[in-house]
Amino acid sequence: MKVVKEVRAMQEISEFNRLTYKKIGFVPTMGYLHEGHTSLILKAKEECDIVVVSIYVNPTQFLQGEDFETYPRDFDKDYEMCKNAGADYIFYPDNLQMYKRNHMTNIMISTITNRLEGEIRPGHFIGVATIVLKLFNVVKPHKAYFGQKDAQQVVVLKRMTNDLNLDVEIITCPTIREENGLAKSSRNTYLTDAERNDAAILYAALEKGKDWVLKRSEDLTTEEIKELMRDVIDETVKDAKVQYIAITDNELLNEIKDINGYKGEVLISLAVKMGKTRLIDNIVFSKN
Repeated sequence: MKVVKEVRAMQEISEFNRLTYKKIGFVPTMGYLHEGHTSLILKAKEECDIVVVSIYVNPTQFLQGEDFETYPRDFDKDYEMCKNAGADYIFYPDNLQMYKRNHMTNIMISTITNRLEGEIRPGHFIGVATIVLKLFNVVKPHKAYFGQKDAQQVVVLKRMTNDLNLDVEIITCPTIREENGLAKSSRNTYLTDAERNDAAILYAALEKGKDWVLKRSEDLTTEEIKELMRDVIDETVKDAKVQYIAITDNELLNEIKDINGYKGEVLISLAVKMGKTRLIDNIVFSKN
């Protein structure tokens, strides 16, 4: 496994692999890897000839006052995890490699980026879309692998890929969870032991929400299901702060108002603060 730090060098490596008919799988990360990232690398390894993992904490997707400076970093640990999972390259650029001086160009996807996370974190998805497009232009992958935990991010990147005719397929992989159901996340390191235990209620609430949608949509409205989910969280963890609970489709993130009459893929997503740590999670399923 090789570590590549320069944009041009990574482009040349990827171009060579494409010219020799090698299929490139790409796993973009901000580092501080966990089993969720490993599952993406293993999936890419299964489906592709060459696997590239990027490790780059992208400053433009952090809002003022967020945790860019304190975001956990451990390259040595990340290196060993990538190597053990079978990655071929780590792309590890610095800020000047990714953002030249006087950088002026950004990518904005309308409508779907103004909802859910976008409403709470305005501008966040401009940073996400811009860096992912830049990484696609550097790594030149055939397939790019993302975790379902960041559901809105996946929706946004699929829209960008389709709208801009990008030559890359977005692959969504299942959320990897702790034994108690908490979704694996680099930010889980911020949680105390007690908060980590309490955070199990998020997935429990999502599962109850799914059950209510599938089995009780004839007598419960969308708003009533969301309120019941909120009650599950509030009654179990008194100091949890629910920022949103949403029941939407999984393509345009439109709110499903008539849950009884709806057929198709349902996304239930939420964001909750546990102490000082902000957690997001979701569940996706089909309703026939």
